[in-house]
Amino acid sequence: MMKALVLENISKKLGRRQILKNISFEVEQGNITGFIGPNGAGKTTTIKMITGLINKDEGKLLLNGIDIKNKRMALQNVGSIVESPIFFPYMSGEENLRDLSFLNENMSKNEREEKIKEVISIVGLNGREKDKVKTYSLGMKQRLGIAQSLLNNPSLVILDEPTNGLDPLGIKELRELILKLNREKGITFFISSHYLNELEQICTDFVIINYGEIKWKGKKEKLISIKGKENLEEAFVSILGGENAENFNKDGVV
Repeated sequence: MMKALVLENISKKLGRRQILKNISFEVEQGNITGFIGPNGAGKTTTIKMITGLINKDEGKLLLNGIDIKNKRMALQNVGSIVESPIFFPYMSGEENLRDLSFLNENMSKNEREEKIKEVISIVGLNGREKDKVKTYSLGMKQRLGIAQSLLNNPSLVILDEPTNGLDPLGIKELRELILKLNREKGITFFISSHYLNELEQICTDFVIINYGEIKWKGKKEKLISIKGKENLEEAFVSILGGENAENFNKDGVV
């Protein structure tokens, strides 16, 4: 089976600082993979590289078997939210999605309108789609961001800190939406988050990064059992062995 995402020996420098050091990992199609590590470990740099926002210095990066060197083709079946989604506040959710839908040149006007209706329904914004985005809660904006990421019928969706700032209800709604899209649409997810307890509930696999190096990768059950721990939080701390301990707390935030 073709991998949804493959990184082989990826390195990246910003100025004189080595951000990523020869990292390699794969994401299987149909899985939900959590990407975790302390602040400054290299998570956001990796995600920006995967989504084509910055270039790698060395290595190979494949999205659904297509090399990122061919950026347009590689990203055509990839949706993403990197950091917080940004929309025009004085336009409605529907109008924002309509503007963004024009990025897909292969869709006719009728196809775009049908897709907009579909993604609005999927993320549960029916009845609010014509309201201005400035009236939306943070949770609604995140759902609109997910809707935007679905406009191009992606097989892979990449999310960077999707629960930041959400209240418990918003986090629960987002979790259920991700699980629904994975179960019903077969969408693969690659998610970076500080909330270990939340990721433990939805992820099948994990990749742990620290100081720009991959420290662990594999199935959730193996991660927890191999260290003889009861949960992801304990396994994570055990693997890092005290590295960046000041960036970790008992709420699962790293």
